[in-house]
Amino acid sequence: MKQKEQTNSTRGRPSRRPEIIAATEALIRTRGLASTTTRAIAEKAGCSEAALYVHFDNRLNLLLAVLEESLPDMLFPLKSLEQSIGSRTPQQNVVSALRAIFSFHERVVPMLCGLFADPQLLTAYRESLATRNKGPQGAIARLERYISAEQALGRIHKSIDAETAATMLMASSFFKAFVSKFFGAPTPSAGVFRKIVAAALASGLK
Repeated sequence: MKQKEQTNSTRGRPSRRPEIIAATEALIRTRGLASTTTRAIAEKAGCSEAALYVHFDNRLNLLLAVLEESLPDMLFPLKSLEQSIGSRTPQQNVVSALRAIFSFHERVVPMLCGLFADPQLLTAYRESLATRNKGPQGAIARLERYISAEQALGRIHKSIDAETAATMLMASSFFKAFVSKFFGAPTPSAGVFRKIVAAALASGLK
């Protein structure tokens, strides 16, 4: 695949890869995975079907690229959370992180749900996550480390189980995003996120 891109670049033509990935994601989100054919992608990207294969060996590789490259990195808000240890309040820090995580979930839910209709793609994506050491378990671990760090500072009560609280936060965000997309509900208010954080950390906030 890289060799194809290098060949294209040496001819002095701008790469259409970003446009193709963006078009594919837009189709998955609006039409669903099954209807995201190579013909539909080419029409959306404004290129020929042959142009798709300049950058991608097949439809499976293209769909994997969408899942791996076009989605926002959920690690960014979690890295910011780690940098906020000891500053502001744990409530403010976790609420800010949770709202960013929800934005990520809201974007990926339509694509992740569509994976179950394509077992081959689902298996390939699972393998891709394992190879790159990515997935929800990593995000949960970062939330857990933040909670534990604040517990060490005495800003979150030590009776709170950090792993359970982190899992509750992640699960609540994903479910809220699923409901929002499934029912066309509006984005939850800031107050909703504050209630989720308070529930996950019980009365352990200081």
